[in-house]
Amino acid sequence: MDATKRANIHPGLSVLVVQKQDQPTGKLTKGIVREVLTNSSNHPHGIKVRLTSGVVGRIKQILPAAPPDENKSR
Repeated sequence: MDATKRANIHPGLSVLVVQKQDQPTGKLTKGIVREVLTNSSNHPHGIKVRLTSGVVGRIKQILPAAPPDENKSR
């Protein structure tokens, strides 16, 4: 999925973001999208989001959804 298109991003999505202060090193932070901050339909450097942890960054990678844990339903 393309992380530069706003239509692909929604709350609850598991992602890797780069924070502003980590842009020179490219250090990625894993989290779950709480809020989409970019207003335009796309952005060449990734859509800016706020994670549930409060971290703000641009999405560099969208992670696959974790399969449901079968043990939780028992």
